[in-house]
Amino acid sequence: MSVDISALSQLLQASLNPQQSKQAEAAIVQEQSKPNFSLALLQLVADGNQPTTIRLASALYFKNFIKRYWVDEDGNYKLPAEEVTAIKRELIGLMVSVPPNLQAQLGEAISAIADSDFWERWDTLVDDLISRLTPDNATVNNGVLRVAHSIFKRWRPLFRSDDLFTEINHVLTKFGGPFLTLMEHTDAAITNSQNNPQALKEAFGTLDLIVKLFYDLSCQDLPPVFEDNLPAIAGLLHKYLTYDSAALRTDDDEEAGIQEYVKAGIFEALMLYVQKYEDVFGPHLGQFIETTWNFLMSVGLETKYDILVSKALQFLTAVAGTQHAESFNNQGVLVSIIEKVILPNLTLRESDVELYEDEPIEFIRRDLEGSDNDTRRRAATEFLRQLMSRFEDLVTNTAKTYIDGYLQNYASNKQDNWKSKDTAVYLFSAIAAKGKATAAQGVISTNPNVNILEFFQSHIAEDLQGEPGHSILKVDSIKFVYVFRSQLSPALWRAAFPLLVNQLASSDYVVHTYAAIAVERALFMTDENRQSIIPQGDVTASAKDLLSHLFKLVTKDSKPEKIQENEFLMKCVMRVLVFIRDGILPITDLVLTNFINIVKVIRHNPSNPRFQYYLFEGLGALIRFAGPTQSEKLETTLYSPFAAILQEGVEEFVPYVFQLFAALLEANPAGHLTKYYQELLNIVILPQVWESRGNVPALVRLLTSMIPRDVQGIVERKQVEPILGIFQKLVSTKAHEALSFELIETMIAHIPLEIMQPYFVTIVQLMLTRLSSMKTEMFQQRFIAFYHFISARQDKGLGADFFITVSDQVQQDVFKGVYLTIILPDTQKLPRPVDRKTAVVSFTKTLTDSEAFVSRYPKGWGLTTQRLIELLINPPVPQAHDDIIPDADVDEVGFGVGFTQLNTCRKQPKDPFPEITDVKSWVGQYLKDANTRHNGKIVNLVQERLGPDVQSALNEYLR
Repeated sequence: MSVDISALSQLLQASLNPQQSKQAEAAIVQEQSKPNFSLALLQLVADGNQPTTIRLASALYFKNFIKRYWVDEDGNYKLPAEEVTAIKRELIGLMVSVPPNLQAQLGEAISAIADSDFWERWDTLVDDLISRLTPDNATVNNGVLRVAHSIFKRWRPLFRSDDLFTEINHVLTKFGGPFLTLMEHTDAAITNSQNNPQALKEAFGTLDLIVKLFYDLSCQDLPPVFEDNLPAIAGLLHKYLTYDSAALRTDDDEEAGIQEYVKAGIFEALMLYVQKYEDVFGPHLGQFIETTWNFLMSVGLETKYDILVSKALQFLTAVAGTQHAESFNNQGVLVSIIEKVILPNLTLRESDVELYEDEPIEFIRRDLEGSDNDTRRRAATEFLRQLMSRFEDLVTNTAKTYIDGYLQNYASNKQDNWKSKDTAVYLFSAIAAKGKATAAQGVISTNPNVNILEFFQSHIAEDLQGEPGHSILKVDSIKFVYVFRSQLSPALWRAAFPLLVNQLASSDYVVHTYAAIAVERALFMTDENRQSIIPQGDVTASAKDLLSHLFKLVTKDSKPEKIQENEFLMKCVMRVLVFIRDGILPITDLVLTNFINIVKVIRHNPSNPRFQYYLFEGLGALIRFAGPTQSEKLETTLYSPFAAILQEGVEEFVPYVFQLFAALLEANPAGHLTKYYQELLNIVILPQVWESRGNVPALVRLLTSMIPRDVQGIVERKQVEPILGIFQKLVSTKAHEALSFELIETMIAHIPLEIMQPYFVTIVQLMLTRLSSMKTEMFQQRFIAFYHFISARQDKGLGADFFITVSDQVQQDVFKGVYLTIILPDTQKLPRPVDRKTAVVSFTKTLTDSEAFVSRYPKGWGLTTQRLIELLINPPVPQAHDDIIPDADVDEVGFGVGFTQLNTCRKQPKDPFPEITDVKSWVGQYLKDANTRHNGKIVNLVQERLGPDVQSALNEYLR
């Protein structure tokens, strides 16, 4: 049954209405299963008679459909082959013919397809794009260039590889020439459109995309076609860096126009060429330095120029990192730079103060290192630091003069001249720090020519303690402590910490948020002995008041989007809980109630992934430290809000909830599954729950926590086969192969052998099929560990002979090849100490008790001995239970609908043989006991089958 286009159009229309959206989206999901659903969406996008809203909704739905259903984890198409071919045939032509807002959505879909298919499965794409380029049709050209940029920009962050360069060369040999021709045509079109503002804007739109593509095509290596034409390209870039047309200027002081974006893109390309190809580009650089200089001297302070000023300063920073920096090595030049470039861009503008007052969270995000590169202050700071790294004394002494001048100006009238102090603190911070600040410790390396502690005591501490002329100075003082936190002594920290905590009481949004940021990092800091800088007792004593206040700040405005606006406050809550550990017990109710109330509100509209992450990390800390003694209370209280999240399908929260359910179970010492969890288990093994990729790691975590606690129930309810079905699905995909072993090993360890026995042949067959058809490094490692897991457990009725018997039923004597080519040579490479320890036990028991290795594989007995001795040279010691909670650098965490590991309830690696404490002596004792048990047989085998070197090495253990 095919898709009814008019019905689909009505459903998309209904999906835009909040009252009908849920039912409409559910109905669209039903339509997805019909053949050619994606092509029906494209038909709606193409239909000019449809309302714009429906065309856009259709383009959006198509993009998301492609991202989810184009290929599986292993790159195989999920859609029928003819649908795949039709999409590739239609998509480019459609994209170049639709308006820009639709082009943007289709471009993202093309990029998603290219991720898996370009270039080998879509080798006609570049030719198709080139064939559509025109000398003067901006709409079509822009469509083509948007597609090209959406594909080629993927190269920017990638590491060099042969495959990557093959792909880039495939593109350049075809696209390079036509691209340069289009550059010429666009230049001509701009020249010919001087009196036609609309045509000029369109041509500039093309130029903007050309500059982006110039960067894409150059990002890995200098294309020969560009190198051959570098004078002409440099001339064109310089022309448009100095170009100015009244028709392209915006009337708004805050909104950048196409002219600013083109110039910012040119600066980005120049930075790339300075940093990577200076040897070739050097001769063309002078004109750009001079132009940039003149621009920075004359540009206004309007916010619409911010992106451009930032890029210009970043370009000069790149230049200052090369031999061309010598032109700055002069007192006069440096005074000019500081006065005319650095200070105007470091000084607070009226627009910054307005942002502080009207959009405080935006002010904070821009001000914090790393959260937004395009602020004038950050760019000016980086430029000054780069100059300082070259000419330390000259820059420091010159800057100090200005710092002193600003501080004197402030002292003369603190109320009116507060901005002078703000500039002084910024300028001091810029020259005091060397290199980048780290997320964990702030500034580590400092300028020896300045005294940070003296500056703190003379100028910063007063604002931290008192009420300065403007609250921005209070923020400056907190930020100074935060940035230079590694430079303060423990004694100074103990004095400063209560002052920071006091600032949490400020009614000023930016002040209390910065205080939360600084408190959180202070609690994270440790000395060289990994002991906290702040005494734990001090925080535990005031934890109730501190957390109550933080929760009050978070929930001050009860709207869901406002509650989760400020992730910094929630990160501070999480850090306090992690820091006080067992100190959580007296205040469990307070923390639990607040967390549940927040979850209940924001689950209807999750909008800030960072806030959500810290919220659930905080819940993880609560469960970890209160769970062992208050598990029943936590289970009973959390079950209802967690169940609501699962029932409503809040997909952003579901993976977190599964992890927390697992943590609750593991914290509960009772050991059996309550009725709650038995009901949950019935849901967890349903196939549809496993369809969302983000759920899978969390579900495996939960399932492996449940199995040991309800073995009898799982067997009685006939749930063994459904769980094995999950294993079968996981083991067949690269993305989840490691998880499949976690699940099957848990089942084998806990479910009686007589129940599992009938399934063993299929289990091993699935693994051997993967090894022969789609072997990955990870899969091979986990398979080797699995073999040892079985071989080491003779006491459970398993062992090497058991594995051999099962593998013979898959294919007679297949074990021999697997053992010789995979297990023996690569056991030493197992990365986890727990697996290497199991391998020692496995090899030892193979030597003492395997019948097959005595009679069927006599050579294998000697080879196994050699491998065992190699493992014992550096005996594996599994980690002791580590109670340190790693701090995820959350900026590295990939957010969105997917799996994010919670560190507070990360599963601890479990030593399967904790009774074996000294591996070497255990091996010797086990071999001796087995020799006695088998009437001297082991010693005979040693003499018959081992060379003198191996014999003497083994005798070390037998003595």
